[in-house]
Amino acid sequence: MSVLDLFDLHGKKALVTGASSGIGKKVALAYVEAGAEVAIAARSLDTLTALADEIGAGGGKAVPIACDVTQQDQVTAMVDRVTAELGGIDIAVCNAGIVSVTPMLQMSLEEFERIQRTNVTGVFLTAQAAGKAMVTQGRGGSIITTASMSGHIINIPQQVGHYCTSKAAVIHLTKAMAVEFAPHNIRVNSISPGYILTELVEPLADYHRVWEPKIPMGRIGRPEELTGLYLYLAGAASSYMTGSDLVIDGGYCLP
Repeated sequence: MSVLDLFDLHGKKALVTGASSGIGKKVALAYVEAGAEVAIAARSLDTLTALADEIGAGGGKAVPIACDVTQQDQVTAMVDRVTAELGGIDIAVCNAGIVSVTPMLQMSLEEFERIQRTNVTGVFLTAQAAGKAMVTQGRGGSIITTASMSGHIINIPQQVGHYCTSKAAVIHLTKAMAVEFAPHNIRVNSISPGYILTELVEPLADYHRVWEPKIPMGRIGRPEELTGLYLYLAGAASSYMTGSDLVIDGGYCLP
């Protein structure tokens, strides 16, 4: 087998949440390029439909699905639709996430819980539903969660303690699922990006000049610089890896 064959996704069926923009969109496009059929999910169906049309025009296949990952009935329906329309699910990328800048001394309980519901509960519900479908299929699979370097460090000067809490939880949740899902040949790994120029980060432009001097590589990353890692974890190249969290942050966490 060629080393390039280890990254080939032809015949694979993938689900990517948070796919309407940023990291999720780039991952979905990368999976299609590698040969997979992809279900793309987010809250905004209009944006997803435009992306699905773009993928279809290039000869790929994408199924757009509107889903609020904090709602179990919507998540269950989403995975059911993926398996019905694509003929199964081999890869699930639990990528949907949100952030806000709020000092914890002024933070309401509602704001804290809002972040946890999307970033932690949404990951759990998506991974659980995908895992159940993979068990039923009996051919294993790969689940990838998007965590953050914020699960390893506390960001400054922006005050995002609720976000850091949620991403630390995602990392440990990933490890727990990896242990429990391993007997079913389902691998579960997380990726912890650093500062990446996505729609979540663009509104924080005032912080960019503060962050960049602290990044050993001297710049904020681009979403497409993560896609190779998502591709690696999706396919045969990472067949002996589970329960790992991979930080890709330009060296920010090193000093």
